[in-house]
Parts: sequence; C-alpha cells; structure tokens
Amino acid sequence: MTFIERIKNIRHARFIALLSVIGPGFIAGNAGNDAGGIATYSIVGAREGYGLLWALVLITFALAVIQEMSARMGVVTGKGFGDLVREEFGVKVTFAVMALFVFANLTVTIAEFAGIAASMELFGLNKYISVPVSAFVVWLVVVKGNFRQVERFLIAISLVYLTYVFSGFMANPPWPDVARQIVTPHIRLDRDYFLLFITMVGTTITPYMQFYLQSAVVDKGVRIDEYRFAKFDVYAGSFMTVFIAFFIILATGTILHPAGVVVDSAEDAARALEPLAGNFASHLFALGLLNASFLAAFVLPLATAYGLSEAFGWESGINKTFRDAPQFLGFYTAFIVIGAGVILLPGAPLIRIMFLSQTINGILLPIVLIIMLKLVNNAAIMGEYVNSRRMNMITWVTVFILILLTVMLLVTSFIL
Repeated sequence: MTFIERIKNIRHARFIALLSVIGPGFIAGNAGNDAGGIATYSIVGAREGYGLLWALVLITFALAVIQEMSARMGVVTGKGFGDLVREEFGVKVTFAVMALFVFANLTVTIAEFAGIAASMELFGLNKYISVPVSAFVVWLVVVKGNFRQVERFLIAISLVYLTYVFSGFMANPPWPDVARQIVTPHIRLDRDYFLLFITMVGTTITPYMQFYLQSAVVDKGVRIDEYRFAKFDVYAGSFMTVFIAFFIILATGTILHPAGVVVDSAEDAARALEPLAGNFASHLFALGLLNASFLAAFVLPLATAYGLSEAFGWESGINKTFRDAPQFLGFYTAFIVIGAGVILLPGAPLIRIMFLSQTINGILLPIVLIIMLKLVNNAAIMGEYVNSRRMNMITWVTVFILILLTVMLLVTSFIL
C-alpha cells in the first residue's frame, strides 16, 4: 500500500467515524429553532430589518460554548444531566430543577403543536386533523423505532430548515448592505431594540437543548476517543441553528420591513409574505414553521422523558420497550397527549401559555448553566476533561452575560 493510499484510508476512516457520531448536537441545535424561535426571528426582521444581524455572531459563540460542555459531560461520564444533578446535588435540588423543567417543557410542547396547527392551516388543513395525525407520528416514530432510526429521521427533518435559506435568497436582499450591518452594527439605545436583542438570545439557548444533547450523546454511546467528532457535531449544530435564523431575518427584513408590515408570529409572517413575495415564498416559510414545530415536538418530550428518568434513577433510552422503560416511554407519551390535547381545546389561551413558557425557561436557564459549570469543573466527575482556566474564563463570561440578559428579559416581560 502506497503512502497516498494510507492517507486516503485514514481520511476515509475518520469520515466514517464522524458520520457515526454526528447527530445529537446537530439535532439539539436545530430543535432550538422551534415555533417560538421562528416567531422571534420573523418579528426581528420585520421590525428591525438587518439591524440585529450582528447579534447572531455573538449567539453562535455562546451557543457553541454551552453545547460543547453538555456534550463533553455526556461523553466523559456516560450519564445524562439529570443523573449528575441527582448524584451531586441531592434529591431536593433535583426535584426543584425537574419541577421547573417539566412545567417549562410542557408549555413549550403545547406551543409546538400550536405551531403545527397554525402552519397546516396556512395550507388549508384543519387543526382537528393535523394535530392528532402529527401527534401520532411523533409518538410512533420514537416508541416503535430504535435510536439510529429516530436519529436519522430527526436529521432528515432538520435539513428541511433549508427552506428558509431559499426564502432568504428569493427575497433578493442587498448583500453589500447586509454585510455592512453585520460588520459595523448601528446599535440603538432604545427599549424595543434592546428587548428584541434579549429575546433573540433567550429563544436560541434553552434548558431543554442541554438536557436532550447530553442524554442523546449517552444514549448513542459516544466514546472518549470519538469526542473530537462529537465536538464537531456540536459546532456544526450551533452554526446551522444561527445560519437558519440569519435567513429568516433576511427574508422578513428584506420584504416586510421596507413595507412597514409588523408581525406578531411566524404564521403572520408567512401570510404577510404572500402578497409581497408570492405564494411560493409564503408556502416555503409556512413549511419551515411546520418543520420547526414538528422537530421540537419530538425533542421536547424526549428531553423531558430523559431528564425525569435520569433524575429519579429509572431506565431510559429510545432502544428500550415499554416493558424495559415504562416511565421513560410513559412520560414521552403523556407529554405528546397533553401537548396536542390542549391545542384541540376550544379557546385555549395559547398566548398566555407561550408567555408562561418563556418566563419559566428564563428562570430555569441560569440555574441549569450554573449547575453545568459546577459539574464540568468537578475533577471527581470529569477527570482531566474539566474546563481549562481559559475555557472557564470564556464560559463564565458567556454564562454571566446570558444570565444578565435572561434576568432583563424576565423583568421587561413583567413590566411591559
């Protein structure tokens, strides 16, 4: 075998190893672009045009830092976040964290099924058909599939987000102006601008993403020697998340902002695009909303089932049956039934539910981030894989800024 052939074989082996590990980070990142996230980015573009695109650079960095720690803890310890919290902080802290986690995830799950209903209504399908069918598919894929099948399915769904890229290009934005806004931002010191910035950060980095990512890494069985590939997976997922957000803001900022169209949700944005950009652009946007809601409708119940099962020492895993892991699959089923069921109730207060989920997630995020930092710096758990001094400095600054922004978001939410 020649030297060149050896190099080719090594590269081929690395590529296969990368493909075998990629998934949890990519899925977790994309699931962050849920119905609430799509709505936020649509509102940002419609109200501010390209004025907040610069913030996406900071968000990419913050998301990658947080997600990397989650994946590393999963790979090194072989345990989910709920497991580690119970073992290191005791039952009382675990119960308090999980109570907030379950409540927040339930309200967001309801919001995801609301996104499914709204997007399908844009295609003329009644929610009393779309929601039960979607809920059944979400339940069936996980309960009857194995981890590998479910992961491939979720990766395939994640790729549908590219519809937003097409929407962005179809808007024909002035690219030099877009680049100028990113490189030399014009920051306005007014309440609305600042509130949108805080909301963008809050909607991109959520507690359920960390729970799902760490548990999925463990469930997949990623080994220490494969960690560099898991890290690439996390960074790719973080980039993809913000890349899609960029094109959502680009589409609405190019078409809706100059026309003075103000929207309050993703479905409003899809409707508003139709007279200005045509049916195709509007339908692409609506398809993206459906995809985002559908993906998150998988991930949120999974993250909750993982977290609860780990926190209380029950069996968990997508490869398990109801007989092997009744609590895990029971929680997963219950979340889907409740989330879809609330949407089918006449007059359900969806706006209030979404506000409540944002508030609870805002309270939970700082707690989760501080616990993560405590765990990832515990040498008894992480061994040589604890944060370096430089990594700690970067992470603590990132976490401090996220906590500050989250507190400000909560305060402004209650004041306004």
